[in-house]
Amino acid sequence: MLCLMLPRTMLALLAARALLTHIQLAINRDPQAPFHGTAFQHLIPQSVRTSRIAPFQVQNLALSLAELPKCKVDVGFMVQLEYLARALTPQTAETDAIRFLVGTQSLRYDNQIHIIDFDDENNIINKNVLLHQVGEIWHISTSPADKGVLATCYNKTSDTKVMTCAAVWRMPKELESGSHESPDDSSSNTQTLELLCHLDNTAHGNMACVMWEPMGDGKKIISLADNNILLWDLQESSAKAVLSSSAALEGKGQLKFTSGRWSPHHNCTQIATANDTTVRGWDTRSMRQIYCIENAHGQLVRDLDFNPNKQYYLASCGDDCKVKFWDTRNVTEPVKTLEEHSHWVWNVRYNHSHDQLILTGSSDSRVILSNMVSISSEPFGHMVDDDELSDQEDQHQEEKYEVS
Repeated sequence: MLCLMLPRTMLALLAARALLTHIQLAINRDPQAPFHGTAFQHLIPQSVRTSRIAPFQVQNLALSLAELPKCKVDVGFMVQLEYLARALTPQTAETDAIRFLVGTQSLRYDNQIHIIDFDDENNIINKNVLLHQVGEIWHISTSPADKGVLATCYNKTSDTKVMTCAAVWRMPKELESGSHESPDDSSSNTQTLELLCHLDNTAHGNMACVMWEPMGDGKKIISLADNNILLWDLQESSAKAVLSSSAALEGKGQLKFTSGRWSPHHNCTQIATANDTTVRGWDTRSMRQIYCIENAHGQLVRDLDFNPNKQYYLASCGDDCKVKFWDTRNVTEPVKTLEEHSHWVWNVRYNHSHDQLILTGSSDSRVILSNMVSISSEPFGHMVDDDELSDQEDQHQEEKYEVS
């Protein structure tokens, strides 16, 4: 059973992130597009809505990139990866192209970062590969200000001990911008990443993730290492990482952070972290805890995301198969709870422009897109013509669309 569940988990995770990014890019191109009723059908093409995500061989994982609504041909796209992969991120500093970075996990061979560009005008996917020789990639994130800079968390083995480390890298200059053609010869020399700096975790434990300051200049990052929050300043063109402040999670047992999210609100001075079943908020100026949601979930909390348009709203998901929405000013009870999944929920993401769109990915092999109007920043119908609402307003207040 474990062998079957593992690739389904990863595929759902990758599909969730890819689908949300495509929806975001579609909205950027057509911000007036309505999101009521059948409008979702145009965001999720027929090939994605009706297909079932089947288990793959672990060594032969494929990432499905659904086409954008403006594409004329209603088909999906497949990008073949040579090795297992579970780390994916959009290139956040790239605003003109559709671009993903995917990190692989191989114990036997040099790992890779695949740069995937999707040309929606010509329905073409181009792929370039960079070597990541230091270890299998568990987390990847990109600078919000510099297209060529990224961070990875990776496993490193030394003296029979496995440590999860983190480093900041730069890709080759010619690959920083999107829409590059794939090499004609698959055996052509693969380029390598340039190491800018390591995030020294010798005294702090295993790295769980690296978060970039959302609205910054790409010079501040936070890493979570075991029970430590580490705030770094990147200096000398990111070639040097200086630890500026830190905080430790204290309590009984071996406490470890599982995930975190940097809030784009409050001048980017707050982050949220998850450990076990608890969600905590922190002020990055004082590194002090500002709120705590104990027993936020019945089991392990897997992921967090802040509403980009409502400054106090936070989403969480976990192994209790639930997605919960919180107002951090009053954390006694969630504002709303979704129970659509039948297994662990690994990821939750808001759409950056229209926060009623919530995407979740689970190891039940389903990706669910929910229309949560009641807790969004937009009043219902604000983006929809009056004639579209006539007889359907009540029945479509809350909707979901599912990829399984």
